[in-house]
Amino acid sequence: MDTLPLIALLSLFTLACVFLFARISKRKVERRRHDPDVPKSSLATDSKGKSAVEALDDKTS
Repeated sequence: MDTLPLIALLSLFTLACVFLFARISKRKVERRRHDPDVPKSSLATDSKGKSAVEALDDKTS
């Protein structure tokens, strides 16, 4: 049996799956980014509360 068509089909299927996952992921990130009710990341400079480094320092001491 010739494996070239099988390899080509599997590679195209994998590429399509990765593309679909990236599209869905991007859409979710964009929705979350524009939602005013979502709390900002602790890594953001304009976030409220402790930064990520301060939170880690509190845990270690």
